[in-house]
Amino acid sequence: MTEHPNADLAPYVRILGRGPGRSRNLTREEAGEAMRLMLAGRVAPESVGALLMLMRFRGENPEEIAGFCDGARDSLPEWRALAPSIDWPSYAAGRSRGLPYFLLAARLCAMAGQTVMLHGWNSAAHMRAAADLRGMLAPIGIPVVETPEAAGAALVSDGICYAPLEAMSPDLYRLLRLRDLFGLRSAVNTTLRVMCPSGAATSVQGVFHPPYRPLQASASMLLGQPRQVALKGGGGEFERNPAKSVTLEGVTGGARYETEAAPLIDETRRLAEAEPDPAHLPALWEGTRTDPFAEAIVTGTAAAALFAAGLFPDLGAAEAEAGRLWATRPRSQAA
Repeated sequence: MTEHPNADLAPYVRILGRGPGRSRNLTREEAGEAMRLMLAGRVAPESVGALLMLMRFRGENPEEIAGFCDGARDSLPEWRALAPSIDWPSYAAGRSRGLPYFLLAARLCAMAGQTVMLHGWNSAAHMRAAADLRGMLAPIGIPVVETPEAAGAALVSDGICYAPLEAMSPDLYRLLRLRDLFGLRSAVNTTLRVMCPSGAATSVQGVFHPPYRPLQASASMLLGQPRQVALKGGGGEFERNPAKSVTLEGVTGGARYETEAAPLIDETRRLAEAEPDPAHLPALWEGTRTDPFAEAIVTGTAAAALFAAGLFPDLGAAEAEAGRLWATRPRSQAA
C-alpha cells in the first residue's frame, strides 16, 4: 500500500486540531520537523494549509516560531555563513506604506561601517505602485543579489545588498505565497522576519500589529540571537515614525529589553503619503529634495538600528550619529 504524502505532517495537524481540551501548540522540535517536511515538498498543499491555518487560529507562540526558524535555517547554510552586521527583513504587504525610506536608513548604517543584508518579498497584489521596494533599489544604489557568493561580494564592495526571497529560498517563497490562496497571513510571515537567514549578529524587525513585538523578541531569545529589536513601523516595516513615541522591544546579551523612542519632530503626518512620488526617494539622498519629516524617518530608523547593533550606550547617542552621517553622506547614487 502506498503511503499517503500527508502522513508525515498528519501527526502535527492532529496535535493542533484535536479539539477543546485536547489540542495544544507544537513544541519547538515538532515545529522544526514540520517546517523541514514542508520545505522538502513531501506533503500535499492541503495538509500545509491545515497546519498553518490551525496555527493561526490557535495563535502562534515563540516555541513554534523558533522551531520554524530552525527548520528554515537548516536549508540555508551558505546564506547563514555570510554573517553581516545587520539582517534587515522586508516582508510587509505595503498596502499602508509610503515610500520605503528605511532603505536610506540601511545605507546610513552601511556608512557607519555596518554590513547590511536586506531580504524579502512584498506582495504586488496588495502594494501601491509607489511603495514598490524593488523598484527603488537601483536608483539609490543597493545591489540585488541572488546567490550567497554574490551577496558576500556585495557586502565587501558596497557594505549592503538585497536578496529576493525567491532567489534565497524558492521553497520558503512557495510557502509564503500560500497567503494568496488563504487570504490570510500565516506563521511563515513571522518566521521570515525572525529567522535571520544571513547569520547576522543583529536582526532588526518591523511589525504591523504590536503584539508581534514580544512574540518576535521571545522567539529570538530562544534562537540565541545576540541582538534583536522589533518596532511597529510604517506598513509593518522596520521604519520609525519620527512624530510619535515608538516602542523598541528586543534582545541583547541574552536579556530582553524595552525602551521608548521619543518623537524627533513636531509634525503630524502619515508615513504613507496620499500620492507618493518614487523620484522623491533618490532626490532626498542626493539633496535635490528637502523634506525634514522624511529626513527624520531616515535618521530615526538608522539610529534605532545602530542602537540595536550595540554601537551606542543609548538611543540619543545613536540619533546624534545618524544625524551626523546624514549630513556627511555622499550625495550620489553609488552605495
